[in-house]
Amino acid sequence: MAFNYSKLSGRIVEIFGTRYRFADEMGWSERTLSLKMQGRRPWKQADICRAIKLLKLNESDIPTYFFTLEVQNNEL
Repeated sequence: MAFNYSKLSGRIVEIFGTRYRFADEMGWSERTLSLKMQGRRPWKQADICRAIKLLKLNESDIPTYFFTLEVQNNEL
């Protein structure tokens, strides 16, 4: 199951200016953030809780930013 993090990515840039600055605030390398945004590493509950605080979001925003399914186009 793949998730779409485009809204999350936009919010990161809106609040922090760069993904690097957000990753630094999370205590991660830019590579770790990149892997999470690509769906290659999971977002842990603690990660999500910290991220919503840093991004000035509410708990009710979690599904929109972290659990929006990626729509796949299966047309031939």
